[in-house]
Order: sequence, then C-alpha cells, then structure tokens
Amino acid sequence: MTTTTTPAHDPKRRALGKGLDSLLPRVQTAATPSNIAGPEAETGKPREIPVELIDPNPYQTRKIFDEGSLAELAESIKANGVVQPILVRPRADGRFQLIAGERRWRASKLVEKKTIPAILRQVSDEQAMEITIVENLQRADLNPIEQARGFERLSREFNMTHEQISVRTGKDRASISNYLRLLKLPSVVQQQVEGGILSFGHARALLGLQGTGEIEKAAQRAIQLSLSVRQTENMIQQILNPEKAKTKEEKPEPPVDPNVREVADQLQRALGLKVSIEDKKGRGRVIIEYAKLEDFDALLEKLAK
Repeated sequence: MTTTTTPAHDPKRRALGKGLDSLLPRVQTAATPSNIAGPEAETGKPREIPVELIDPNPYQTRKIFDEGSLAELAESIKANGVVQPILVRPRADGRFQLIAGERRWRASKLVEKKTIPAILRQVSDEQAMEITIVENLQRADLNPIEQARGFERLSREFNMTHEQISVRTGKDRASISNYLRLLKLPSVVQQQVEGGILSFGHARALLGLQGTGEIEKAAQRAIQLSLSVRQTENMIQQILNPEKAKTKEEKPEPPVDPNVREVADQLQRALGLKVSIEDKKGRGRVIIEYAKLEDFDALLEKLAK
C-alpha cells in the first residue's frame, strides 16, 4: 500500500495554511480614494467603505444565492454587524470591486447598511479571478456543478494541473477529477444537479451512460420515481446489460430514510467516493467504496485530519 504523508509534514498542507493572504499583495494603490486610504490600507486592517461604492465581482463562480439563507445573514448583520470584513480592490474611478464576501455585501444591502468593513488589496484581473474561484471552492455550500465549473476555470484559464488545483483549494485530486466529469453531462441534467433535484451521486451514476438522449431519459426517470443513488446505479446497469437484467430478478430495495440518504450524499460530496449507509432503527454501518489505492490513500489522509 502506498505510504501517505501525514498532514503535519505535507508541504501541500503547509501551503494551504497561508490562506487567501498568500494570493493578496498588501500594496496601497494610488487610485485609492483619499477618504479611504491610510495606514489601514497598507497594513491590511479593515476600513468602513460605503456600500454604494462597491461593485459586484465579475469573476464570481457562485451563480445561485439562496434567498432564505441570505435573509438570515441579513438579520444577523442587522443585529450584530458584519463580523468578517469583505475583500475589495480599488478602481481608478474611485469605486471598489469585490474580491471576496459577496454574500455579506448583498446581505448588508438588504438591511440598508451605509458602510461595510473591507480590506483593500491591489491585484490584477487575473489575481482577482483566481482568488475568487479559490475562495468559493473552499466553501462547503457550493453545489456540485458550481464546484465543477470552478475547477474547470482554474484548469482552463490558469493552465493549472489537477495537482496544482489540489494544492490551491485543499481538495484531493480524485475529487477534482470526479467533479470535472460532471461537466460532460447534458446541460439540462447539469441544471437538475445545480438545482438540487439530482444529487452528486446520481450525477456520477448517470455518467455511465453514453449519449445525451439516453442520459436525459435516465435522469428524468430517476427524478419521477424518486430513485436513490443505488437504485439509479441498478437502473443504469439494466440499461447497459438488458439481457442480464432479464435473467436476474432483483429483490426490491427497502425504502431509504430521506435523512439517511442526504447524509450519504453529503459524505460522497466531501470524500469524492461512493458512500452508502445501512441504517436500522438508529444502528448500522457506513460503507465507503474506492476503485484504486490512490483513492484509499486520499481517504486515509482526510480521516486523519
């Protein structure tokens, strides 16, 4: 078995500890408005900046902002203020452009806050794009398609290998490959995954089929019948091996508790491996499947954190 490097001595993990600061040069720009500039702009300390002077980030990976979650954040900001400053870069016209913290900025606008704490950084368009993508990928609440698009942009626009993406985002290479494969799905199926109608596990199973029409038809059937991931996998095997399906009568699968199914899907997204949970009245087991030793080593590294 391949020997794994412990997190404490892994150079990739040490690089991750630098956080976004390693990508953000602390240089004051001459374009910074005089009423905002000062020692804080040089040292990275937050300053209160008018909300109306901030423009959204054109490189934002996230496309869906949950209205309910945003409203909750807005109420928290109304009661307690913005706890974590946003990151912005000054523009030549005296305005500012978001780098990170769009949810906090949007929520602040909802409660009509006049200013918001922000840290100023002078970065290029390329740096701003990379920082935005990496910051979003390090969040836990991106849907699978948003994550896949983020990885794809890092690969396409910055010529990053899967190994380099792994170092920058803290995701293991197997997970990165699995997410990128989701972009091979037909656009309508990607939208179903993005909207939460189909899970990451369903999407991975559907990739076993060939042809847009075949995948879309199977996805629609999985939705209509509320199939679990395992049931979807069985359905796809029947499509791929119809003769075998005729000669082998499969026992009906017992219904799965929706809460148990959701936990299994969350584990699959986090580990990038197939996960199933067998639960009987609060007792059972969690089964994690891997196809090669590299996946097993990556799993051990995650569990050792």
